[in-house]
Amino acid sequence: MGKTSPPERRELLTLLRQQPRGRANQEREQVETLIQAIERNQPADLSDPTTQELLEGVWELRWSSSKQPYLTVAPWLENLQGLAPSQGKGVNLLRLPGPLGAVAGIAVEAELALDPDRAQRVQVRFRRGGWVGPSLGGRRLQWLQSVQQSFPAWLDITVVDRELRICRGNAGTLFALLRRPELEIDQLIG
Repeated sequence: MGKTSPPERRELLTLLRQQPRGRANQEREQVETLIQAIERNQPADLSDPTTQELLEGVWELRWSSSKQPYLTVAPWLENLQGLAPSQGKGVNLLRLPGPLGAVAGIAVEAELALDPDRAQRVQVRFRRGGWVGPSLGGRRLQWLQSVQQSFPAWLDITVVDRELRICRGNAGTLFALLRRPELEIDQLIG
């Protein structure tokens, strides 16, 4: 990305950063229009190692086209995603915001693989899910069970930069996420 940011990107970032969390849902049509413009002007190419590096880290879901409760954005819930494609790992974590978030959350761990035939696709295989708690003595308390994934899952990463990630899921869901640079990937992925 150059020194100047396209106006659509700046406008989308402003909407996604609005508080309380989920306020961008009130501007659904505008968000979708902005996303389409950004996807045309700033398409991701995961075959580029620099772009792959941008995926690494912790991201917070700030807007979603989904109606599923675990894929929506709400003021009282952090919907985080830790991505470490370099390690073949990812995790989705739902938790309360603030200090209570460290007490407990619901997580789903996955194996990730970049699709060599599609420049934007990440294959996702869910492995374990359940409760995760605080770290005690260097170990995280957790109760995770195996997940039997009965369908192929994937995400098309259509836009990614240092702050913003836009992706489309295999079920047709559109997501907009903001990077959480203050969170470490190791805090989410065990």
